[in-house]
Amino acid sequence: MVVDVRAIARAAPLVAPVTRRGKPLSVRMTSAGALGWITDQRGYRYGPEHPKGVPWPPIPASILAVWQAVVPDARPPESCLVNWYGPGARMGLHQDRDEADFAQPVVSISLGDDALFRIGNRDKGGSTQSLWLRSGDVVVMAGEARLRHHGVDRIVPGTSTLLDAPGRINLTLRVVT
Repeated sequence: MVVDVRAIARAAPLVAPVTRRGKPLSVRMTSAGALGWITDQRGYRYGPEHPKGVPWPPIPASILAVWQAVVPDARPPESCLVNWYGPGARMGLHQDRDEADFAQPVVSISLGDDALFRIGNRDKGGSTQSLWLRSGDVVVMAGEARLRHHGVDRIVPGTSTLLDAPGRINLTLRVVT
């Protein structure tokens, strides 16, 4: 799967995204599939092309096999977001709300160093729970959990030897339309 992710990054290089307010995110990202996730000062959205104007590469069979194993009754994913978390990267609490059909699950695959994952409530605020995601872990957010706020508080460099350098790859598969 790591070999397949590297092929995605060669076809559609990782970018350093910015928020709507122009603030850089600490993760770098790219996508595979018919639609990729784009963020810039115009906002968050899905589009058919990498910011450099090339189509997103297809989602590799190794990644699709996980989707099919854990959510066999869901529609096929249209997007695979590839997030690279270097040792200091994190992702604040957020909801995955840019998709049209919230009845479809979101499937996340962790590769590389351990990450402290936090999940909260559908509405902002309130208590949260944290759990460690290790290389090979898969999280399915479906049903009531589909719209819960979630994020990554930190990465622990050196907890996996899967990747060539300290860090973590997170693959997030989803149906967009």
